[in-house]
Amino acid sequence: MQTDLTQQQSKVIIPIMALAAGVIVANVYYNQPILNEIGKSLNTAESLIGKISMLAQLGYGLGMFFLLPLGDKVNRKKLIVGLCMALVVVLGLTSCAQNATQILILSFFVGLFSSPAQIILPMAATLGKENRGKNVGKVFSGILIGILGARVLSGLITTYLGWRLVFAISAAMVLLVMLLLHRFLPEIPSKFSGSYGRLLQSTLRLVKQYKTLRQAALLGSFTFGVFCSFWTTLTFHLSSEPLNYSTATIGLFGLIAIGGALVAPVFGRIADKGKVFKGLFITVSLLLGSIVLIKLFPYSIIALIGSIFFLDIGVQATQIINFTRIYALDEQAHSRLNTIYMTTYFIGAAVGTFFGLWSWKIGNWNMATSQMLLWSGIALLLVYLSYRSTVQKRD
Repeated sequence: MQTDLTQQQSKVIIPIMALAAGVIVANVYYNQPILNEIGKSLNTAESLIGKISMLAQLGYGLGMFFLLPLGDKVNRKKLIVGLCMALVVVLGLTSCAQNATQILILSFFVGLFSSPAQIILPMAATLGKENRGKNVGKVFSGILIGILGARVLSGLITTYLGWRLVFAISAAMVLLVMLLLHRFLPEIPSKFSGSYGRLLQSTLRLVKQYKTLRQAALLGSFTFGVFCSFWTTLTFHLSSEPLNYSTATIGLFGLIAIGGALVAPVFGRIADKGKVFKGLFITVSLLLGSIVLIKLFPYSIIALIGSIFFLDIGVQATQIINFTRIYALDEQAHSRLNTIYMTTYFIGAAVGTFFGLWSWKIGNWNMATSQMLLWSGIALLLVYLSYRSTVQKRD
């Protein structure tokens, strides 16, 4: 069901949705630049504390599968507000964690209850079909800025106030956007009347039904896996010899990535014009090129800045094009389509983080960038195979 907004309504609602999505999803990523500080504070080994990122992403991915489909069954506004309330509680507990076990468990639930960001995103696709790519691009830009800005904010707060205040301040921010969403989100009737079990079954059937969904989800998982592998291991790379950057400085690299995220929505307009594969070839090539650059010049600040900028354009623009593709498949199943896509997407994130940490352990930055190069090459191959498959179908 489409809900067409007036221009005035769109000017208010879409920015609020973008802000809320960014504030909520940031909680999955606050931990990345401050892993060393958390580890030192809790007297925990680097290899164990690195699993905070992996568990947060795993929780987020499971939230995609088990909670996101409810967006097609229950009142989305009430679902989003309820999950935000749970997130506020968990963030408060995280700020008080006293040992590694507690923070690892809480990190999983932080990820799980950050899923409203992905309920908001498909909701934007229902608010005017003609501007679907534009609206989705704006909300996704909010998500991207939240993901990338989280690193800047957590790095600065940790340096001057300690890592516990990162999660306490975030709890207050989530509470604020929850109130805004309660006030401004439109009421959209649910589209699915069956049981929760049938809802999950219908979600899984979409995988078999839509080849485009399978292609987009697999591509998303590889590109975001590279993204998470890069940012998790980059923290260790920048804090090690010979760079020895502080937590605050490491966090500031997120500002470069925000610049890339602001460019990414341009590709949403390309997708709206039907130039899907042209856009995907460009975006995934940017991803591949960025990894080549940082591998060749691992200690060059100019190469690092360029790599971060183009990597983030490549990854985020790929996702915007993928969202535009899948939301056009079935107007009645946006949340369920997003469930399949985002579950696969964050499985890729967890796997990418795991292999990033494993590669760092056995071969530091050189090994980490080598496995990123492999996944980026596979992503480009997937774009080519999807393109060939689509061309053959037309023929």
